[in-house]
Amino acid sequence: MSKKILLEKASIPGIKTYEVYRQNGGYASVEKALKSMTPDEVVEEVKASGLRGRGGAGFPTGLKWSFIDKKSGKPRHLVCNADESEPGTFKDRFLMEYIPHLLIEGMITSSYALEANLSYIYIRGEYMWVYKILERAIKEAYAAGWLGKNILGTGYNLDLYVHCGGGAYICGEETALIESLEGKRGNPRIKPPFPAVSGLWSNPTVVNNVESIAAVPWIVNNTGAEYAKIGIGRSTGTKLISASGHIKNPGVYEIELGLSVDEFMNSDEYLGGMIDERPLKAFVPGGSSVPVLPANLIYKTANGEDRLMTYESLSDGGFATGSMLGSGGFIVYNDTACIVRNTWNFSRFYHHESCGQCSPCREGTGWLEKVLHRIENGHGREEDIDLLWSIQSKIEGNTICPLGDAAAWPVAAAIRHFRDEFEYHVRFPEKIKNRDHFVNEPFEKVRHLVGKQTV
Repeated sequence: MSKKILLEKASIPGIKTYEVYRQNGGYASVEKALKSMTPDEVVEEVKASGLRGRGGAGFPTGLKWSFIDKKSGKPRHLVCNADESEPGTFKDRFLMEYIPHLLIEGMITSSYALEANLSYIYIRGEYMWVYKILERAIKEAYAAGWLGKNILGTGYNLDLYVHCGGGAYICGEETALIESLEGKRGNPRIKPPFPAVSGLWSNPTVVNNVESIAAVPWIVNNTGAEYAKIGIGRSTGTKLISASGHIKNPGVYEIELGLSVDEFMNSDEYLGGMIDERPLKAFVPGGSSVPVLPANLIYKTANGEDRLMTYESLSDGGFATGSMLGSGGFIVYNDTACIVRNTWNFSRFYHHESCGQCSPCREGTGWLEKVLHRIENGHGREEDIDLLWSIQSKIEGNTICPLGDAAAWPVAAAIRHFRDEFEYHVRFPEKIKNRDHFVNEPFEKVRHLVGKQTV
């Protein structure tokens, strides 16, 4: 059994209420930090833990905290990014819905570390029922003296608010989130300056993901050194994984980083293998924005080593043979899945969610969707495949924020690993139009008809 840090108490009846949470050790990290640690000491513990941002980028959390400007004299802010909108990812929702006080405890302890007196949880608009759960929990925390003036008699003050966004994927990017929080359109800002210097209302600001902040109480209570013992290498601690697709046991799992993909996929403790025992075709390990990997690269890296659930192992070899851990949106496909249709679906999403600020993303995502739609509906041309490759290459790296990259990477990986499937769509349009092409003709037969080719 993997060690549980975030979900250790998830099954306790009534854990979402303050009384039960407190009876089971809740808010101990706030007591320890405020009464026996300086803010800098809390930062150092988080740095020692090796905790990396769990929202997708994987940047060291403690290092990010150390960048905040403490010399300007301006107020500082902590903003929790609860705008969980990556397709295939739903682990932050689980934490907030079932253990809301864990996030609030993490916000208090983390705000103290940053010497912030006003902090926010920015939650996506579609999570309205979760918003109400957090609001109720925050009221309980105020009533019990964990928020407000002179917390625990230490002289530390903190006000915490939940702000509901408008349901825009782009607001998952930290500067777009800040713009939205200020009441403006959620367009990403050009960096520098970075939020640590000029963020919310031009004040020094740190933006962290729900899962990252929820890990802080355990780190403070047990020390960063103990947290660093969990996991492997620079991938320390545990990670929440949102698992979906053609698997027997979809859901949210907490794993120790370093677990093999094979064990996670096939053991009864986790996903339990493929549903209906159909062959594994591909998987996306970190949400819709990361490259898809074919079956031959799922369990083994390009050099033959076991593929592990870590930042390093999943990205081994770069995008030619690797992917990313990302936000942990683990999507599995069997041999009946159509990669072209799946890629088109992702491209529709990114075109719809582009803020339109950057020409390569605004125009490029639209063209990706249009060309993929043409291919998927049996009207594709041979040159369309190379056109897709050209379009995605002109988007990647040419936008203010990573949404352009997120739109380009899935298309590039799909063509790189499944070009023959795109060619099948172009060469056999009559088979495509009946919309059940890979149910009647599984992928291995498609490979035989077309012949394997890669970019």
